Amino acid sequence: MRRAEARVTAEVPLRAEVVVDLGPRAYPVVIGAQVLDELGPRLAAMGLRGRAGLLTTERVGSIYGARVVASLGGAGFEPVVVRVPDGEEHKNLAWLAVVYDRLVEGGLERGSPIVGLGGGVIGDLAGFAAATLLRGLPSVLVPTTLLAQVDAAIGGKTGVNHALGKNLIGAFHQPRLVLADVETLETLPRRELLAGLAEVIKYGAIGDAALFARLEEGVGELIELRSEVLVPVVTACARQKAAVVAQDEREERGGRAVLNFGHTVGHAIETLTGYKELLHGEAVAIGMVAAARVSQSLGRCGSEPVERLVRLLKRAGLPTDIPRGLAPAALALAMRADKKSAGGRIRFVCLEAIGRTAFVELTAEEIANRL
Repeated sequence: MRRAEARVTAEVPLRAEVVVDLGPRAYPVVIGAQVLDELGPRLAAMGLRGRAGLLTTERVGSIYGARVVASLGGAGFEPVVVRVPDGEEHKNLAWLAVVYDRLVEGGLERGSPIVGLGGGVIGDLAGFAAATLLRGLPSVLVPTTLLAQVDAAIGGKTGVNHALGKNLIGAFHQPRLVLADVETLETLPRRELLAGLAEVIKYGAIGDAALFARLEEGVGELIELRSEVLVPVVTACARQKAAVVAQDEREERGGRAVLNFGHTVGHAIETLTGYKELLHGEAVAIGMVAAARVSQSLGRCGSEPVERLVRLLKRAGLPTDIPRGLAPAALALAMRADKKSAGGRIRFVCLEAIGRTAFVELTAEEIANRL
């Protein structure tokens, strides 16, 4: 596996850079405090110029939009701002069409970058718009949620939801830059912050036992948004994600599927609840516990890792139980429609120990009946 390069700048301790090593398409993930205003100059230094699409939500745009527009404008760009409503339920083809209309009306040309300012929904919409508009434009992601900073903004997965499943329509399209300013998390609603912790915990569970133990000892410090804690933790997650992506960019070799831990059941729950009852991270938290319990029932792990996972998720303020009323048959049907299903079987990520996983081929019914 390629190792993701991480450099912490000595003179600016609250800053790190992780390089996603994809050869000529490699790109940096810049993590730190007070890096948001560097966006425009960084894009100009990359040789980008002219009009730039800026996709954001109503809420995030009202907080950071003017600042980002000023950074882009100061570097010579002409921003074309498009705002969409907040919420996973708006990550669909209807709103993607609105985004296309406004960017085309704004005069974007070949080579114009599309900047996604916001969480995972915006990153997916902006990335997919960039992958498809004018047969491909550069994308730049400025994640403002913990979930997006540690996971969703890295790796080039873009897409929108379909009524039958999450992210069924999409494309791989790597960004040119990911700029994660941890200070933007200070304006994040507490529920969304806690939801992001699910992905942080996931990285500890699947491949970093030391990170998991660190969270067990001091998850409260992370919730307090102390920059000296945030930057190293976000960097550790980004480094792990970057290494997996560098090894298996398009899930063709199988290794990248480890990132789906908790997502098979989690996505099914999101689909069945209409993307309205639970945030993505909350559904993933429930899905991870479900995956751990399936792992235990299969004899892949003992009770200790399951108990540690449940305990940490609860300390992080996250749900761990499947919502009442979701029958196994309905969960199985939703899992069968998942894009990770092939030949009627799912490459399910089982937990063997904290920091170690294994793949097991299971049908959706086998998974649902063990929950």
